[in-house]
Amino acid sequence: QVQLVESGGGLVQAGGSLRLSCAASRRIFSLNSMDWYRQAPGNQRELVAEITSGGSTNYADSVKGRFTISRDSAKNTVHLLMNSLKPEDTAVYYCHASATVMTTRVNYWGQGTQVTVSS
Repeated sequence: QVQLVESGGGLVQAGGSLRLSCAASRRIFSLNSMDWYRQAPGNQRELVAEITSGGSTNYADSVKGRFTISRDSAKNTVHLLMNSLKPEDTAVYYCHASATVMTTRVNYWGQGTQVTVSS
C-alpha cells in the first residue's frame, strides 16, 4: 500500500507564497498522474493541478499563472508552488495519485494539509 504524506501548509498573507510537498512511501508503478486537490468548507473537493506520468501539466483556471506543479521522480515526490495567494485559496490541500493496476484504476490520497490565506 502506498502512503502519501503532504507537508508545507500553513498561514500566509494574501500575495504570499507557499510550497506544498507530497512524498510517496515508495515508487508508484503504472502511475497515471499525481495531482493536488483542495476542499474549502462547504465546497466540493476540486482539482487544482495535475502532472501526468509523461510530465504534462494541467491547472484549474483559478490558479493558472500562479501555481506550478512539479515532480521529482527519483524521490517519489510532487510539489505545488503557490504564488500570489488569495484568501479564496484557503482550503485543505490533498495530494492524490492515480495508477492503473491490471486494468483497475487505483487511487491514493494523502491526509491533507491546511492552507490559510489571510486578507
